[in-house]
Amino acid sequence: MATMPSTCASSSSLFLLLRRDRRSSRSASLPGPARRLGVVRASAKEIAFDQGSRSSLQAGVEKLAAAVAVTLGPRGRNVVLDEFGSPKVVNDGVTIARAIELADPMENAGAALIREVASKTNDSAGDGTTTASVLAREIIKLGLLSVTSGANPVSIKKGIDKTVHSLVEELEKKSRPVKGSGDIKAVAAISAGNDDFVGTMIAEAIDKVGPDGVLSIESSSSFETTVEVEEGMEIDRGYISPQFVTNPEKSLVEFENARILVTDQKISSIKEIIPLLEQTTQLRAPLLIIAEDVAGEALATLVVNKLRGILNVAAIKAPGFGERRKALLQDIAIVTGAEFQAKDLGLLVESTTVEQLGIARKVTISQSSTTIIADVATKDEIQARIAQLKRELSQTDSAYDSEKLAERIAKLSGGVAVIKVGAATETELEDRKLRIEDAKNATFAAIEEGIVPGGGAAYVHLSKFVPAIKEKLDDPEERLGADIIQKALVAPAALIAHNAGVEGEVIVEKIKESEWEVGYNAMADRHENLVQAGVIDPAKVTRCALQNAASVAGMVLTTQAIVVEKPKKKASAASGAPEGSLAM
Repeated sequence: MATMPSTCASSSSLFLLLRRDRRSSRSASLPGPARRLGVVRASAKEIAFDQGSRSSLQAGVEKLAAAVAVTLGPRGRNVVLDEFGSPKVVNDGVTIARAIELADPMENAGAALIREVASKTNDSAGDGTTTASVLAREIIKLGLLSVTSGANPVSIKKGIDKTVHSLVEELEKKSRPVKGSGDIKAVAAISAGNDDFVGTMIAEAIDKVGPDGVLSIESSSSFETTVEVEEGMEIDRGYISPQFVTNPEKSLVEFENARILVTDQKISSIKEIIPLLEQTTQLRAPLLIIAEDVAGEALATLVVNKLRGILNVAAIKAPGFGERRKALLQDIAIVTGAEFQAKDLGLLVESTTVEQLGIARKVTISQSSTTIIADVATKDEIQARIAQLKRELSQTDSAYDSEKLAERIAKLSGGVAVIKVGAATETELEDRKLRIEDAKNATFAAIEEGIVPGGGAAYVHLSKFVPAIKEKLDDPEERLGADIIQKALVAPAALIAHNAGVEGEVIVEKIKESEWEVGYNAMADRHENLVQAGVIDPAKVTRCALQNAASVAGMVLTTQAIVVEKPKKKASAASGAPEGSLAM
């Protein structure tokens, strides 16, 4: 077999070679007729119907949700994940959910649905994954009881959806905006498991870069956790292809000391960037391509070579449109120290050298955004650019131009607040980083949509609106859906109390008798005004957890069959091999 070249010197032939290798590897194991017809034999499946399918799903849901539920609340417990190397001690719902795979494929399908609830809530709100999992488990459990009794699952789902929609409207009315750093500190501390130090750290970081600023979290070389503001910016564009991801657990591309190509050209042919790929490969530096688009043969070749480990590369589309896009690309070029490769100036990508590329100390790319932490060498250039934009702002009469110039100035001047996390051990470091990540996400969610009472109290108070919503539903089976939501809403508060060693039902009844802002403070073990006490949750997290839980629960209730791969029997030792020797 031919050895893979270490550079992209002959990229066209490399591209063809990779395609040929993939075709040959797919068909090599098939019999002659199947190879000629291009047929791939599917593995055997197992099928479960009706109540059997729903029971299997519920069993999987229950197992995964039970493991996640122990972490809920300020007195929640940790979970140990036995991973490669040393075990990881975590208190983060989505991390636990992603780590669980069940042996029974039917049950694992149910567990996968809770993983989806946790992941969707994490993606949309950044926190509330455990609450979403607990709500989903409760809605599924109560819903299946009704379905087993003969109720129509489709009607129940309609009732659930209508009730949740009305409750979200009530939540929007009841939430209040964040007021100052005190609220920010409280939200961050609660999200980090009542860690006041983390709350103070997040509040300090946001105070430095503003509510629209960018926060980045990384490991520190010391035991201390500090906040530093560095030059950099966030771009509202994510990776073009998920195949560029370097951190599959978080679905992120993470580069250090990366080279950055900034251009307004569309790259379709791999020939355009061969010289650049050769140079960055020799430097052993990651490459981020920011272009109008990367498509066709160029994208396919980059992806294949990335997957083969030959290139460390990622690409994003340039932000903005028209002339504004050029201006934003110039801003990015100044932040990174790159030379903007503009086609109207005759600066073509194929003639770009590595000296014309920018440099970033760290690049983090998600599905929807890119954060660049710049090299310190570009600080003076950034300040000069800000001064230029301020002059333009003072001279323009257009409201639209003023708004866009102000946005660009804010992006350039805000920088990136870098929280460098320190700890005595690797296990403690990972746990602290996860908590700070949750706190960061919860804080921005609170800034976006406001805050509500924490500790599950908001859900209990929302349950008091359900009877009025129920009266508007004509179908009696849709009313069953409303009843299910009303009962499920008290589950988070009851579980928080249970994890604190208190009777959950008693706590829930006391909350129901209280005003909107009053609930149970599990840390202090008393009923009080939670907003005044700083026990608050972001309204966005509360909303997303409920919506995602109801969505997945509705799918489970209306499931009539499950199709999964039949488990393969474990291969026994090769026949004829002596006991204690290797089977060849």
